[in-house]
Amino acid sequence: MPKRTYLDSNILIAAFLGQGDLSSDALKIIDDEDRQLVASDAVRLETLPKPHYEGNQTEVDFYETIFNCAEMLPWNTNILSQAQQLAEKHGIAAMDAIHVSFTISAKVDEFVTKEKLTKPMFRVRDIPIRSISSAWKKTYYITDPIRR
Repeated sequence: MPKRTYLDSNILIAAFLGQGDLSSDALKIIDDEDRQLVASDAVRLETLPKPHYEGNQTEVDFYETIFNCAEMLPWNTNILSQAQQLAEKHGIAAMDAIHVSFTISAKVDEFVTKEKLTKPMFRVRDIPIRSISSAWKKTYYITDPIRR
């Protein structure tokens, strides 16, 4: 059974930019046949408006191709309510809390981001979070000491 992997917006952006190790690592995750990619309307909102506005059809097509292959999670008020609770409890920024809320609600196997481990989202213990940031290439689970 493929690993259900929620992609943070910054993973898609890194993959599109095609620069260096982060891009390579992001593309490996996206192209991994042993994964079922999961994204949300929040990821769509963070990635598509700017290239649409700027007329960058290549970037729009790149993201849309991924969204067409991914399991897409729609907005709902429960997600937003849970995100607010997570943000208040852990000091998480709004969009990060929304992404984490989507991952928890969808019961994905892993949330992959480009964020550094110093971000408050890593305080959440309900879902494995993996960073591809060059300094933090590791998956952190609830038993890891860094996730206080």
